[in-house]
Amino acid sequence: MIVVTAEEMRELDRLTIERYGAASLTLMERAGEGIAAAIVKHFGRNAKKGVMIVAGKGNNGGDGFVVARLLKKKRLPCEVALLARQNELSPDATHNLRAWQKLKGKVTEITTGNLAFLSQRLRKNGLIVDAILGTGMKNDVRALFADAITLMNAAGVPIVAVDIPSGLDTDKGTPLGTAIQAEMTVALGYPKLGEVTYPGLNYVGALVVADIGIDPRAVAEVAPRTELLEREPVSWLVPSRQADTHKGSYGHLLVLAGSRGKTGAAILACRAAMRSGAGLVTLAAPRALNSIFATSLVEVMTEPLRENAREEMEPLGDDEWRTLLQRKNALLFGPGIGEAVNGATRNALCWLLRNLDMPWVIDADGLNILALELNRLRHAKTAPILTPHPGEMARLVGKDSAAVNAGRVAIARSFAVEHRCHLVLKGARSVIATADGKVFINPTGNPGMASGGMGDVLAGILAALLGQGLSAEDAMKLGVYLHGFVGDGGAAARGEIGLIASDIIDGLPAGMSALAGRIP
Repeated sequence: MIVVTAEEMRELDRLTIERYGAASLTLMERAGEGIAAAIVKHFGRNAKKGVMIVAGKGNNGGDGFVVARLLKKKRLPCEVALLARQNELSPDATHNLRAWQKLKGKVTEITTGNLAFLSQRLRKNGLIVDAILGTGMKNDVRALFADAITLMNAAGVPIVAVDIPSGLDTDKGTPLGTAIQAEMTVALGYPKLGEVTYPGLNYVGALVVADIGIDPRAVAEVAPRTELLEREPVSWLVPSRQADTHKGSYGHLLVLAGSRGKTGAAILACRAAMRSGAGLVTLAAPRALNSIFATSLVEVMTEPLRENAREEMEPLGDDEWRTLLQRKNALLFGPGIGEAVNGATRNALCWLLRNLDMPWVIDADGLNILALELNRLRHAKTAPILTPHPGEMARLVGKDSAAVNAGRVAIARSFAVEHRCHLVLKGARSVIATADGKVFINPTGNPGMASGGMGDVLAGILAALLGQGLSAEDAMKLGVYLHGFVGDGGAAARGEIGLIASDIIDGLPAGMSALAGRIP
């Protein structure tokens, strides 16, 4: 599903009206139709008790007048509280105000002097429609609008927001001082970026999208580059198997991971890769750890590496690398690999950046090592997938975690483009960015997945999908969605508290089948 910024939506509107001949009043009418239909479908009982539309003076308020008129025609009691003078309305809003008044619709102008009246009327209705502010707000909401929003939130009545909750930043999803706490938001045309990411999700409630007739040619011209992942398109990416295949048909993954005290990360990644369909997995790690891995990973081959007295891998020569990589077709580097004092892991990453000719994933400790060699990334022979959490991303971009979380989409996109890599910025609503500037936002996952080892599992899933022939973009879309999808199933079955990484691994085969529609 396409997701747009405020600027992209303005341009889509402008082109549809100015270049492709749609009347602005027609778009407003379609917006009102979509909102009214959503209200009747989802809040019909509330609407029968009365609907209070709180309108601003712009086109958002104009949409509100259309909603009022259409609901009144359905014999639902409606009234409009206008946070402006009638002579201050935009031309299209004025047109729909007049149409509302022709139906003898009630309009009350609200000023700071009669806010008590607004508070009283809000509580006497069964539903509130927020039609105050649209997508153009950038500054904090103040004075009358702020007071009205506070009263609406405190009324104890469900609120349906028109296009975006008033006071919410369209692109960042942050409240501009204060914002409407909606139970449902009807996005007009397309969801806005701030509505599908946190913290905006905390204000939007259920998100419904209304088709207002944006011209497809305008969409092609603006070419939005952000999407919200959806189940059906992702389901087509799940690999299928033919009867006449064998283990070699599904990839041989090499995992470079693990160190003393961090063997669990390597084990989880390898198990996740096997459960995600990898035909073969070989784990390369310091020789002293081989007995641990060989015992724990009976389906995984191991490749003991030369080590020093500290049980750290020794640097490999070119011939050793070529032997290690022989007959492999994907690589995972980093889970629990440690940051060796002798620099062997750093040397290993540099060699791989310079020479590796297969799809690969850099995760966990590998990302911390990469932060020391970042200038090499954009020159990598094969663009890797990076899987940072916000702390690791902060080290990569030289900022703190708070700054990363405040601009997740922008930071992920710009980093991937600048460094010619692919990236999964993990967290609530993980952000997937490709080297060519596309961004995908993942809706699956839950707070129960905030536990150790979940990132190692994701890395194993991604690497296994690469080994099965998926492109980096498709592997990220399927892998990230699947990871959260299985987590959601686990939380539904057992609860969020106590969900662990192994639960995700064990649920992967059934999760892939369910996602593909092969089982209910």
